[in-house]
Amino acid sequence: MSKDVTAALVGCLKELRLATVKAQYEAVARQATAETWSYTDFLLELVQRECQQRQHNRIERLVKASKLALEKSWSALDLKRLPAKVGQQLRGLLSGDFLDRRENVLVFGPPGSGKTHALNAVALELVRTGRPVLFTKCSLLVQELLKAKRDLELKGLLRELARWEGLVIDDLGYVQQSREEMEVLFTLLAERYERGSVLVTSNLAFSAWEQIFKDPMTTAAAIDRLVHHSVIVEMNVTSYRAEAAKRTRGVALPKEE
Repeated sequence: MSKDVTAALVGCLKELRLATVKAQYEAVARQATAETWSYTDFLLELVQRECQQRQHNRIERLVKASKLALEKSWSALDLKRLPAKVGQQLRGLLSGDFLDRRENVLVFGPPGSGKTHALNAVALELVRTGRPVLFTKCSLLVQELLKAKRDLELKGLLRELARWEGLVIDDLGYVQQSREEMEVLFTLLAERYERGSVLVTSNLAFSAWEQIFKDPMTTAAAIDRLVHHSVIVEMNVTSYRAEAAKRTRGVALPKEE
């Protein structure tokens, strides 16, 4: 190939933003010549490599933007310590079908039961298949929503959050919020109802959610929107931190009441 043709080709590939084709066409051309590929096979190989690299880059961006903890992965999740039903439920979520149906996932359990790790692991697997999921602590989320409301930017923030197919809200009710803060959280839940999935962890049973939303009617409405289309996972297991303490220091676990 002459220098002029090469320069013209590189220029076109750069303008078309085909970075992978630009980087690999010469090596693929040599392989095609050696193996007597057809022109169509040669072109297909280049296009497939471009598509694969773009998909890889997209997933890398999604993982970074998701704010998920990479160490809390599916492979690091100890499914053996969980009830069989819980393990089955978590595996069922990996298909991502619940995102297509705009269903919610509600994970309950005492502190240290592994709720956050379980949802983080599921969400990370989904992101790696190209599904956009965002992780946030409930306390940070309500502060962000409250600030947006005060700055008259709540509608824009809700629109931005709507871009995510799944929104993980970790530790709902762990830190008690004011009525004003819970009102903006309810606004978010109402906005996402049947439009996008919410994945929640909480150490409070529904019967105690009035502590969160401060008002019986608001509490009932919030629960209704979350439960209507949902998967409920109950992780009533011993704290993994207590288990670790027992293994390392020989401390006896407290008896469950």
